[in-house]
Amino acid sequence: MASAGPRVVATLGSAQTLAWASSYYLPAMLARPMAADLGVAEPTVFAAFSAALVVSAFVGPQAGRRIDRWGGRPVLMATSVGFALGLAMLALASEPLGLFAAWLVMGVAMGSGLYEAAFASLVRLYGHGARNAITGITLIAGFASTVGWPLSAALEHAFGWRGACWAWAALHLAVGLPLNAWLPRAVAADAAPAPITPSSPPAASQPPAAHPAPPLRSAALLAWVFAVTWFISTAMAAHLPHLLNAVGTAPGAVIAIGALVGPAQVAGRLLEFGLLRRLHPLLSARLAALMHPLGAVLLALGGAPLAAVFALLHGAGNGILTIAKGTLPLALFGTAGYGHRQGLLMLPARLAQALSPWLFGLLLAHLGAGALWCSAALALSALAALLFIHPPTPEAPLEDPHRHP
Repeated sequence: MASAGPRVVATLGSAQTLAWASSYYLPAMLARPMAADLGVAEPTVFAAFSAALVVSAFVGPQAGRRIDRWGGRPVLMATSVGFALGLAMLALASEPLGLFAAWLVMGVAMGSGLYEAAFASLVRLYGHGARNAITGITLIAGFASTVGWPLSAALEHAFGWRGACWAWAALHLAVGLPLNAWLPRAVAADAAPAPITPSSPPAASQPPAAHPAPPLRSAALLAWVFAVTWFISTAMAAHLPHLLNAVGTAPGAVIAIGALVGPAQVAGRLLEFGLLRRLHPLLSARLAALMHPLGAVLLALGGAPLAAVFALLHGAGNGILTIAKGTLPLALFGTAGYGHRQGLLMLPARLAQALSPWLFGLLLAHLGAGALWCSAALALSALAALLFIHPPTPEAPLEDPHRHP
């Protein structure tokens, strides 16, 4: 099976950077001016953002089904327009109802245009050859916050938060849409030739052959792993400064230590791209799932002196697990129906992500640094789930490439 070239990785990675920077990372910089201008409390803006995450959870499976049928190019092009529309609606909002309506539109675009859709697009084109490309686009898009936060702040300073939203909307139409349009076309499922024989294997862009449904037990365990890892990742993104303060970290060091998470994520992805690429994704995921609880225990026991170690371990593990969200379903269940299955597997994760800032905030308020033991226990439950998942054996493959579709 062919693998993706540098052009596809660079194109999709750049489009994903824009998508993440202008949606998931937008409230961090613009929630406060939005709230002040609209006359609402700042948590109301984050409630609208959480509503968008809930919408994205339920949109994901249907978006994946469409990618399975038509390929990622038309779906991702449509989401570029969807992001632009949602951002324009944000810029025009004058009351809470308009704010929530805009974020609901953004939720539809997020559910059909972020990592899961990008992973499904690559698998639709390249089948099992998509693993390195999945790693490649996460390496590029891993800098979305690095690009998005200062750019949103600069745009807000120069043009106000509404001007920033207009600018992001224009970037989706002027940059994101052409980038997604540059992706290779995939043969539509209903246009693919019927017979597939051993002497004429399916092309990479053709829809994969049908195969038996994956074991429900493995799918349920994997959905739990994704839900836990997204819960922890979002909790740390929202509350890491407060958590570091709770263990006695000096205020001047909190920002510097928090800034280590991003480079650590990239380092983890480089590790996956290099040394760990020789391992089954299940093994690298197990290693990554151990990193957060190890760092959390060290921080809980050692306090502020080990805060940087925690940030590095958490970031590296999270970086590898982001890749595992794309590569594990591919390795365990095959290529057929990948997009729809990916959406279903990620539905609990999106819901956990939406609830995470609120729930972990409550834990932090009541337990202080003790909240670390909760996140460590959750992460260990994900590791246990991964230990109970076993890769398919060569004697009993999940996918038969010679079956007729």
